[in-house]
This record gives sequence, C-alpha cells and structure tokens, in this order.
Amino acid sequence: QVQLAESGGGLVQPGGSLRLSCAASGFALDYYTIGWFRQAPGKEREGVSCIRRGDGSTYYADSVKGRFTISRDNAKNTVYLQMSGLKPEDTAVYYCAAEVHLRRSNCLSLTAYDNWGQGTQVTVSS
Repeated sequence: QVQLAESGGGLVQPGGSLRLSCAASGFALDYYTIGWFRQAPGKEREGVSCIRRGDGSTYYADSVKGRFTISRDNAKNTVYLQMSGLKPEDTAVYYCAAEVHLRRSNCLSLTAYDNWGQGTQVTVSS
C-alpha cells in the first residue's frame, strides 16, 4: 500500500526558508514520479514542482522557479522541497503525490496522480 507523509511545514517570516519532506512507506520511492502541490484557502490545488522517476528530471511552476528546489534521497525513501525566499502568497497546505505511470504527461498536473499524502501547512507571515 502506497503511503506518503509530509512534514516540515510551519510558520516562517517573509524571506525565510523551510524544507518539506515527503516520506514514503510501502514502496520504493525512486520508482515513482513525485510531485509537490499546494492549496491556498479558497483556491484550487496547483502544481509546484515534480521530479521524474528514472532520469530525475525536475520541473517547477513559474511562481517558484529560482526559489524552490526538489530533490530525492533514495536511501531515506524521501523527497524534499527546499523553499527559500518565501512570500506570503506561498501560504498553503502542501501535498506530495506519487505515481509510477503518470495519468498525464505533465507531472505538474494534479490529475496525473492517484496517491496523495495528507498535507502540511506552510504559513508565511510577519
């Protein structure tokens, strides 16, 4: 059974940094494409970043390019999202998702994934 658990969220001041973790259990995460998504209050869930299985290609939403970095540690069966230069508009619940064979070619599309974690809250505020 595929299980994902996000952690690392919290309250941070604008310009600060956080590192989110997506820990996998029940499967070897390196066989999966992993996506990070976020959902702000009153808004639709949106893709933030993803890392493909195999070649490890990474992709980012325009809104986070240059500020966020996705990476994976296969030994720890964990994918990370390093976030820096945080802005109030980054406030959201952040989710990770995993899929072996994406349902969409775009790994930033939330409909590409069937397996989701429960989310972790990130609040950027002074």
